[in-house]
Amino acid sequence: MRRACLAVVAALLMAGCVVASPPPPRVVVAPPPAPALPAEPIPPPPGPGYVWLAGHWAWTGNAYVWQPGYWAVPAQPGYVWVPGHWQRRPGGFVWITGRWRAR
Repeated sequence: MRRACLAVVAALLMAGCVVASPPPPRVVVAPPPAPALPAEPIPPPPGPGYVWLAGHWAWTGNAYVWQPGYWAVPAQPGYVWVPGHWQRRPGGFVWITGRWRAR
């Protein structure tokens, strides 16, 4: 009798073991292409050694917002600014951040 009860309990426990498939991947909506760059007036530099970092479109999650350009001093002497840009990837676009790079 005890063996029969154990067999029934084991069968019930095994019946509850269901292997579930993994959840579907989360869908991420990629932003549409950024608008064309507007004509941006460049003011005079605040001093010698400054480099103009042009403005760009920033994606907020539901719209693009213009981030105006500004003057900056290079991170180190001899460095040049590589501007950020939107790059097409499968499923949309991704923002590649601007950075300072050695010449």
